[in-house]
Amino acid sequence: MPLDAIVVRGAREHNLKNIDVHIPRDKLVVLTGVSGSGKSSLAFDTIYAEGQRRYVESLSAYARQFLGLMEKPDVDHIDGLSPAISIDQKGASRNPRSTVATQTEIYDYLRLLYARAGRPHCPECGRPIEKQTVQQIVDSVLEVPAGRRLMILAPIVQDRKGEYQKVFEDARKAGFVRVRVDGLVRDLDEEIKLTKNKRHTIEVVVDRLVAATPGDGEDGTDADSQRTRASDSVETALRLGGGTVMVHLLEDKKAKLKAEERLYSEQFACVFCGLSFGELEPRNFSFNSPHGACRECTGLGMKM
Repeated sequence: MPLDAIVVRGAREHNLKNIDVHIPRDKLVVLTGVSGSGKSSLAFDTIYAEGQRRYVESLSAYARQFLGLMEKPDVDHIDGLSPAISIDQKGASRNPRSTVATQTEIYDYLRLLYARAGRPHCPECGRPIEKQTVQQIVDSVLEVPAGRRLMILAPIVQDRKGEYQKVFEDARKAGFVRVRVDGLVRDLDEEIKLTKNKRHTIEVVVDRLVAATPGDGEDGTDADSQRTRASDSVETALRLGGGTVMVHLLEDKKAKLKAEERLYSEQFACVFCGLSFGELEPRNFSFNSPHGACRECTGLGMKM
């Protein structure tokens, strides 16, 4: 049975005078006292040193050869001790981007953990984010008002540096005639040159549609044919975009409707609120990246 306390008997390390200590486990314990009273000698040079020494001794001979061996502290015995972690005291950092996670060097591990093992939830309703089917995406696309013009886009490059001439060449060979580069629609017939050291976003224009009124025609064939066309275009965009499709609703000044973009994904989406999200990446959890930083404070935790 594990002990409920760390019991130290006869600690004589440095200026400790053969003391006995009983420290409760699973509690936040503070060692306090005047300078030179033996706080560090007890915490670091006795308890931590013995915990580390026992842990290293439990490893294989092969593993021990890569680790420095610690001498046994001057103490009669310590019971209830687990493998120990020691964090040295450091001066306070004035860097606003310094956090507990960065100071303890677990920040990168937490980002990887959240990106690879995290389960996203909708920020509006709190439900777990689920995958969307092609049918659900098409239903959402065709819910727009009749007469609204829209483009179905396949995201290919998302905010990355490069010239991407092969992307344009592959799109031409596949029979597409337009791409959207950094928000501007370009014809693939023209020469498109990108600055290599700047970040770019590229989408292939898969289709352009005008939303039909349900039941157009005597038997609703126009609406039905548009649904078939939209389904084919969405499937094509999902295939090109690796499971993600962008729908750009053009501005309608007559109806006073602003331009709008909707991101749909076969991976993560909330069908209740109509919100879609991209694949989780470590940069989504980085306050040093525009993909993860708060838009209000830009990742500083305060408005400058």
